Amino acid sequence: MKRLLAVVLAFAAPAAALAESSWILESNHTHSAFTIRHLVISNVRGEFGKTTGTVNLDEKDLTKSTVEAKIETTTIDTRVADRDNHLRSPDFFDTAKYPAITFKSTKVEKAGDGKLKVHGNLTIKDVTKPVVLDVAGPTAEIKDPWGKTRRGLSATTKISRKDFGLTWSKTIEAGPVIGDEVAIEIEAELLKQDPKTAAK
Repeated sequence: MKRLLAVVLAFAAPAAALAESSWILESNHTHSAFTIRHLVISNVRGEFGKTTGTVNLDEKDLTKSTVEAKIETTTIDTRVADRDNHLRSPDFFDTAKYPAITFKSTKVEKAGDGKLKVHGNLTIKDVTKPVVLDVAGPTAEIKDPWGKTRRGLSATTKISRKDFGLTWSKTIEAGPVIGDEVAIEIEAELLKQDPKTAAK
């Protein structure tokens, strides 16, 4: 009986291992962007040059998957140098003191065919708030020209910047110079990790 149990477990272990896979956000092909209202009449768009993180996927049950991500605030780019320097200052991200925005998932829910809702804690500066990412993906696995395994996903959410202590603005006759609501978009390319590497 003990020998039979050992055999069953020996075959079950590889199957369990295959059900879970570890991935990194491949920073060269991962894009984090935002949109915010300017002077009430138009939108300003910007992006962060570097986003990194890890995704642990449970292939049999995606709701058991986990995500952690880090966006480097020093890499902000709105195509206007003076504006970028202001955004790096203590009026906004205070990048010298808080060089990164972080996200750590707390729950994953299915939201239709190929869609997920990823709940988690978003930290900007020294403020942490719960947010929900609407995720399309992950896509099916593909092999790149170098034999590595990749897949992609897209995530969107909206936050109030003031909830995270980013309160600077001025008021003109038409309204605030900078809006409160920020739309966030993340296009991520995932690179599969070798199980031996991921375990280290």
